[in-house]
Amino acid sequence: MKDRLKWVDEFCFMGETASGHTVVMDGGIEHGGRNRGARPMELLLHGAAGCMAYDITAILKTAKQDVRDMWVDIEKTQAESSPKVYTSINFHIVITGCSVSNDAVERAIQLASEKYCSASIMLGKTAKMSYTYEIREQD
Repeated sequence: MKDRLKWVDEFCFMGETASGHTVVMDGGIEHGGRNRGARPMELLLHGAAGCMAYDITAILKTAKQDVRDMWVDIEKTQAESSPKVYTSINFHIVITGCSVSNDAVERAIQLASEKYCSASIMLGKTAKMSYTYEIREQD
């Protein structure tokens, strides 16, 4: 199977991935859509955040860190006029775990952002990327 994007109607599209999953994209009501799915630009951000989280998780597991939960809060700014590309993006990574090492988290973020996460590295060609984190202790 190959990746495919199929027009449903109006401004709604169904993405079919090569791995067999589907995602719905639609425009907002204010732009002629019916708000039945995420906006394509939102998916671009979430794809990059997912890539970072995936790589950070893999690196921390390899480092034997006891991570129990993780999420990424995304802050972004876009250009005022078209093309409204992202001009700055901050991924704030929140990790909950037991005795998770600051050094291990910093190393994981550095490796993910500079070497492994193709999506965020690609976005970094047009946007100023930054990464912050916090570790929350859990018993």
